[in-house]
Amino acid sequence: MDTDIEIRHCGTLDEYKACVRLESLTWGIDTPVPSSMFVVAHHTGGQILGAFDGGKIIGFTMAVAGMRNGHPFIHSHMTAVLPEYRDRGVGRRLKLFQRQDALKRGIALVEWTFDPLELKNAHFNLVRLGAVARRYIPNCYGITESPLHVGLPTDRLVAEWWLDSDHVKNILADNTIPSKNKAIRIALPTNLGDVKTRDRDAGARVQEAAREEFQRYFAKGYVATRIERRDASTSEYLLERADEVAGLKLPKVQD
Repeated sequence: MDTDIEIRHCGTLDEYKACVRLESLTWGIDTPVPSSMFVVAHHTGGQILGAFDGGKIIGFTMAVAGMRNGHPFIHSHMTAVLPEYRDRGVGRRLKLFQRQDALKRGIALVEWTFDPLELKNAHFNLVRLGAVARRYIPNCYGITESPLHVGLPTDRLVAEWWLDSDHVKNILADNTIPSKNKAIRIALPTNLGDVKTRDRDAGARVQEAAREEFQRYFAKGYVATRIERRDASTSEYLLERADEVAGLKLPKVQD
């Protein structure tokens, strides 16, 4: 981790505008979330968290407040880090600050969506943070012009980060959780990024096959808990029965 980077709340219009600039650098300028929505999130129980190198914002997380089945949660809509600061622990520090802040406010759950084809991000969410996923939203945000999506439907898994669960505590403490031999496995090519960029149709076929498998097993009560490298060319999502995930008691799915 880069200890010279400061993680703190953002609270000024200039800081929000800096987040929007970073947002555009990350996802393109198709439909950026305007700074006014950062203001709304800040004043309605959300979180605007920034990573600062000196006075410069080099990463941020924008989250909004939510309520489901009578319980508050936080939906973390965006997290971005400048390319030159990636792989230095900045994203993880933003998420850990987010967890600490939510727990201080009595909030037990943070959710966010992520692309199941972005395997590095999936590994970060499931293996490094301890989030799990049991909902799949096809084409969640519609077809966009973002170069990250290469014209594919924006299918998303919904990450559930149960902040004070033993499951999350063990993972954050680097306590090894062994893989279960009886887990369902969904295999994907490890070089998916290259596949999508080189051959959109091939990427679409991989996406469609993964969508069918995730939806089938989620409907049967399974939850994605890990992602592992099987060999040089293949990575696998591991899915367990929702009532068998060690250290985690999941409530009934609420849309």
